[in-house]
Amino acid sequence: MNTARTSDWLASTADERRNVWREGRNADGSSSAPNTRMSGFRINLAARAENVAVIRHACGGLGDALNLPDALLSDIKLAVTEACTNVVVHAYPEGEGQMEVSVAVNDSQLEIVVADDGDGILPRADSPGLGLGLPLIATLASSLELSSDDRTEVRISFDLDDSVTEIAE
Repeated sequence: MNTARTSDWLASTADERRNVWREGRNADGSSSAPNTRMSGFRINLAARAENVAVIRHACGGLGDALNLPDALLSDIKLAVTEACTNVVVHAYPEGEGQMEVSVAVNDSQLEIVVADDGDGILPRADSPGLGLGLPLIATLASSLELSSDDRTEVRISFDLDDSVTEIAE
């Protein structure tokens, strides 16, 4: 998703975002793939602290679009914030890079993938954090998967109840 589309999505009203999800339209009003519904979004931004707030805000919009319960939305935003902060703090110690956040609704699950092309998930004696981010995410989410082959991916899943998934469909 390019920057213009991302800003349009963030600036849209909750009702407009719900219609995007229900009707299978992209944030700019164009149709998504034929006979399919929009099932998520992808944001690719520089791995900088100020962009963590942008992604957190986009997830807040997701809560509006899917009419998520407040407690679940808080858990989602906290988990995504932790995963993105890990990218900012740990992925690119020698310089700048990108972080990508993908969000998809599949059946009765919300899946969020935070990815980067940085150094991977390695123990560091000089780590500026306390090492509580991933355990916190695991506590908040239904499932947490880590991979660090070609790129680092943190895959976070949240179970959605039937009333939430009906809105997404």
